[in-house]
Amino acid sequence: MPRIWKDTIETHRAAVRDAAVDVTAALVTEQGVRAVTMSEIAERTGIGRATLYKYFPDVETILRRWHEREIGRHLDQLAAARDAAAEPLERLRAVLETFATIAHGSHGHRDAELGAILHRNAEEVIQAEGEVQRLVADVLRDGATVGQVRSDVAPEELATFCLHALAAAGTLKSKDAVKRLVDVTLAGLRPSG
Repeated sequence: MPRIWKDTIETHRAAVRDAAVDVTAALVTEQGVRAVTMSEIAERTGIGRATLYKYFPDVETILRRWHEREIGRHLDQLAAARDAAAEPLERLRAVLETFATIAHGSHGHRDAELGAILHRNAEEVIQAEGEVQRLVADVLRDGATVGQVRSDVAPEELATFCLHALAAAGTLKSKDAVKRLVDVTLAGLRPSG
């Protein structure tokens, strides 16, 4: 098969997969995870049910693919926030604000059944959490090196503190409340004395 044809087919397949994932996420938001069917996904995606089954065996698999994509997007957002600021304290604020904004946007996966499905692949979630933990710890370490962040607590412990504190942003009702939570978290990171 000529390379150009193979590339075109792969591009088409990726587009179909992405469209099915997008449609599924929208349907779950509208109807809840139990109400979504493969038939409805196929219809809203504009493909036949048999074609959808060539890509995904069930709704749960599509949701896991969506979750993988969201995790990657969130990690990219955190890295971009870190890389956009020059000074360590600005980097830290940018990363923490981005994390809190992501947590606020997810609203803690209020649909318990959806949360259970998305977190069945514990290895993937643990790996992503580890990447976030390392990213935050590295930014904290940089801040401690220049005296802008407390150095009496290990950066890894401070990262755990930050991430757990800011996960509460998922329960907050406003962006102003999220900003206040970030400010309080940053206050706890200041050097003592």
